[in-house]
Amino acid sequence: MSTSTRLLLAEDEETLGGLVAEYLSTQGFEVEWAKNGQEALELYLSQKPDLLILDIMMPRLDGLEVAKKVRMDNAQVPIIFLTAKSQSKDVVAGFKAGANDYLKKPFSMEELKVRTEALLGRLQTEVKTESHTIGRWTFNHIKQELSMPEQQIALTHREAELLFYLVQNKNEVLDRSFILKKLWGDDDFFSARSMDVFISKLRKKLKADPDVQILNVRGLGYKLLC
Repeated sequence: MSTSTRLLLAEDEETLGGLVAEYLSTQGFEVEWAKNGQEALELYLSQKPDLLILDIMMPRLDGLEVAKKVRMDNAQVPIIFLTAKSQSKDVVAGFKAGANDYLKKPFSMEELKVRTEALLGRLQTEVKTESHTIGRWTFNHIKQELSMPEQQIALTHREAELLFYLVQNKNEVLDRSFILKKLWGDDDFFSARSMDVFISKLRKKLKADPDVQILNVRGLGYKLLC
């Protein structure tokens, strides 16, 4: 990556934060290191980095709150969570807050670099059409909303990303393993549980048009019918 690629690292643990910041700097990134959530939010607002790496457990503001506030300003900037937590509810909470990916501590520096580059590459190469028609719904991917004449529904960042890929493959099977690795970075048990939760939420939000359905295709994935 170019040295113009700016990363914001938020990690209150001095030793780990220093190691991560130094490693990423040696890999050609410009790194701003915040040691609490409030500092991270202030640096985000002033620096507008290309990607954020947020520890979940931090003083003043935790990583989830920082991510939520960032998403109010920017729906597209990639966010990676660093977490010592591994329960599925914590993973789901991270994605609801707007995360694109997460790494469980302890993690390898090389894996962090690979995931960072993958998210930055996806952001640079994917051309995303702003509006899509889903039955009677209009889906605005950039604004993260569903609308029809009589109602408008806001989507979370994760819901919008998942729906985008379902729309891109509508009336065809969206491979379960592919979308897990694409959006969650892994197809393990916790990621799969998290995706099931988001599929259920999308079904509820789309139900005003009964002709729009998200079907489970057993052993393969999901199909958006509209």
